[in-house]
Amino acid sequence: MIMLMMLKLLACIYAVVPNDTGFQVTMVGYNDKMTTLLETVIGKIADFEVKVDRFSVIKETMAKGYENFKFQQPYQQAMYYCRLILEEQTWPWDEELAALSNLEASDLVNFLPHMLAKTFIECYFAGNIEPSEAKSVVQRIEGTLFNSSISVCKSLAPSQHLTKRVVKLERGLKYYYPAMCLNHQDEKNSSLLQYIQIHQDDLKQNVLLQLLALVAKQPAFHQLRSVEQLGYIALLRQRNDSGVRGLQFIIQSTAKDPFNLDARVEAFLKMFEVTLHQMPDAEFKSNVNALIDMKLEKYKNIREESAFFWGEISEGTLKFDRKEAEVAALRELKKEELIEFFDNHVKVGASEKKILSIQVYGCLHSSDYEKILHDAPPPHWHGITDIFSFRRSRPLYGSFKGGAGQMKL
Repeated sequence: MIMLMMLKLLACIYAVVPNDTGFQVTMVGYNDKMTTLLETVIGKIADFEVKVDRFSVIKETMAKGYENFKFQQPYQQAMYYCRLILEEQTWPWDEELAALSNLEASDLVNFLPHMLAKTFIECYFAGNIEPSEAKSVVQRIEGTLFNSSISVCKSLAPSQHLTKRVVKLERGLKYYYPAMCLNHQDEKNSSLLQYIQIHQDDLKQNVLLQLLALVAKQPAFHQLRSVEQLGYIALLRQRNDSGVRGLQFIIQSTAKDPFNLDARVEAFLKMFEVTLHQMPDAEFKSNVNALIDMKLEKYKNIREESAFFWGEISEGTLKFDRKEAEVAALRELKKEELIEFFDNHVKVGASEKKILSIQVYGCLHSSDYEKILHDAPPPHWHGITDIFSFRRSRPLYGSFKGGAGQMKL
């Protein structure tokens, strides 16, 4: 209650949420009140006291959230499996639920000093604040954490910085992972997620991927959703996993099983290949200009601007002039380069193509699921039977995260 009254008086809002490598504190409000609130919140974290009654309530709420995971839609489950396969530091929901079930308030009490014992802080300030003020706030945050009564907080050693690494798929292969929907008795829909992994953050390839996604998005929706009527969810979009980029098709359907949905995606790409090769120069230029206009559009507010800069920091890419550099690269782009990019990385049968096909089967297609489990895979297909064995067997892309080596003040 006291904290709520303080927030009303300060006209500020804040949130503390976990992320891949720790936790994140976000604050929005008047700059003259922000420092007071930030120091108060950090102080509460540094001297956090576990209350047994609140622990029990929050634990029960979290457990229900995990237990309800199985009721997510098939396309959401496909996205979960894709992340589980690709990202090194991810864990299955049922294992997290099992770990949560065994936790007691005393475990959290013992964990807190260890959590704060080794600390690396990244900060971003936006708005009416001078650089010297921002540095002063960071110093006060460090002072609060390092002088906490419950921790012996020290700076994280360079060798201990956490990384974000992504599985590198094999060229020329299609990996596929079939799974029954977690609530398949009641779920009629099935879903396909076909991911085409292309490259790690690179200026020229980034703009080629963005342009290809822009050009192909509407034709993909028209063909897969409107013409073939595969399902209400039928989309093509870009994917970015810690700087590793690609394209993904997502379809949810009762009309066809995921194996056949995958075949419809391949058929669309063959159709789109002709469209791309026959694209008039004027249409190509129009698409380039449309993408440039999107990038030159001003941020609607400070939150939108902050989201961009914090994204660069949290991913570790730190390309704060990304939009300007990409606009310059787009102005020099030629149609032949886009066609070559498609032919090398996306075209059906391309030698450089790397594919992951996640197939989630609903109750209408349970027999199709049994069939794909027992039939021999098509040429150049490789089935994933154990996600974690597969993940351990594959090389990883390098991490942009991992310390202050790339940081620029």
